[in-house]
Amino acid sequence: MRSYDYIIVGSGLAGLYTAYRASVYGKVALLTKSNIRESNSYFAQGGIAAVTGEDDAPLFHFQDTITAGRGLCDYPAVHVLVNEGPVRIQELINDGMHFDTENGELALGLEGGHHQKRILHAGGDATGRMITNFVIDKVEHCPSVEVFDNHAVIALLQDEHGCYGVRCWDFNENREEVFTGHNVLLTSGGTSAIYKRTTNPHTTIGDGLALTFEAGCEIADMEFIQFHPSAIYTPSGEAYLVSEAVRGEGAHLLNQQGERFMVGKHELAELAPRDIVAQSIFLQMKQNNQDYVYLSLKHLDPEKIKKRFPNIFEKCAELGIDMTDRIPVAPAAHYTVGGVRTDLNGRTNIPHLYVCGELASSGIMGANRLASNSLIECLVYGKRAVEDSVRNRREAPVPEITPRFRLDARKLDAYLQLKTEVADIMTQEAGIIRNKSGLQEGLNRLEALKAKENFEANEYYSLVSKNLLTVAELIIRSALFREESRGGHFRSDYPNPEDAFVCHIIQQKEKEIRTLPVQLKMENE
Repeated sequence: MRSYDYIIVGSGLAGLYTAYRASVYGKVALLTKSNIRESNSYFAQGGIAAVTGEDDAPLFHFQDTITAGRGLCDYPAVHVLVNEGPVRIQELINDGMHFDTENGELALGLEGGHHQKRILHAGGDATGRMITNFVIDKVEHCPSVEVFDNHAVIALLQDEHGCYGVRCWDFNENREEVFTGHNVLLTSGGTSAIYKRTTNPHTTIGDGLALTFEAGCEIADMEFIQFHPSAIYTPSGEAYLVSEAVRGEGAHLLNQQGERFMVGKHELAELAPRDIVAQSIFLQMKQNNQDYVYLSLKHLDPEKIKKRFPNIFEKCAELGIDMTDRIPVAPAAHYTVGGVRTDLNGRTNIPHLYVCGELASSGIMGANRLASNSLIECLVYGKRAVEDSVRNRREAPVPEITPRFRLDARKLDAYLQLKTEVADIMTQEAGIIRNKSGLQEGLNRLEALKAKENFEANEYYSLVSKNLLTVAELIIRSALFREESRGGHFRSDYPNPEDAFVCHIIQQKEKEIRTLPVQLKMENE
């Protein structure tokens, strides 16, 4: 057993930032499934949304977030994000973070769903890498933070006083290790790699969701999976993200006949919120029986494009694509909008267990995440969680824990086969456009897989196989329950939004699925 003040699980921006903030208050163990440079945050191209321009205001950011969220955003959560975001950005700048500038001022970009230029970038299209590396450097120079690479968390430890630690599998030593702490913060990301075509690292399969569900946490709004509209299409099936900022610079979406198809669909055309653009592309592909559409930049200044998007330009060239002409693109699973329900300080319904970042359902995103709100959420809610945990330190004694898990390497192939089968089911039956019969078929297929799997108690690959099936079921059951279309959830059999579903859908282990009202007023109103 290893004992710390803080156990932080996950090494995206939320995990790194909370580790950096928590290091002031005690000894921190930062556990990561692979390494600290393998995360959605690290690969984020677009930028980070916060009000810094003189012609912008938190109210405008609030309105854009609410509009994108299709009536399901909790107003208090969004209010916190847009008002505290600029403060967190200024703190980073004061600490030495360099965002791109133009004529001595912060260079601000425009992305889908935003009506003001408020997207900060670093290194052009390498914002995630630049800001993550910046915080990694801070963490690596914190003597009170210890990083544990290749440590996959396999269970939460809790008693009548709440959470007090985690079990994890140490792939370096090929053994189970137990970490205990006064507070546990989960920041292990979403679940988009459960789909066949995804912009996420292959490790992003919802481990944190499954762990928290098994522990009794409330899981909210899992039907809302955001598909990024523009990921490079490749015959191999690999998907490479093309930042929304490319459309922000004026790129057009063209169908196979060379026609712009977003004009007339939304007032912002190509810069409409992601759910609308992804659904429109999907329908164009279906109508024309094609695997992709085109993102055309041929009408833009090629030198400006190369300078603004050096990494995307290089990736396109590597794939034999001239970015200054046109790029074949198709939607790919990108972001888990729902997650573990938390309050305004990252608290879950289990004492001393906090959740931040993409894993959390804090009420900000509603039915559809506004572009570039994810990185700023990590900073705002990471800071709040750490500050709250200082006042909420667990003082109850920790029981002695003995390791019980093992890993049977012979089960790896069966797990990989199951992962492929689950990805097929989710892509076919719970993708961009769903319906009752397809979702029910998907659920039946998952149940059949569960019935035939040979799960062994306390064995690593049996556990992660069960986790895959748990996460897939959470998505499908929630999608079946929501008999309407809204944001990232489109039902062809219920194509319109319904007032009866202005609610959050909550799932909890061994309880009936239920709903909670959306907070459409500020707490002091």
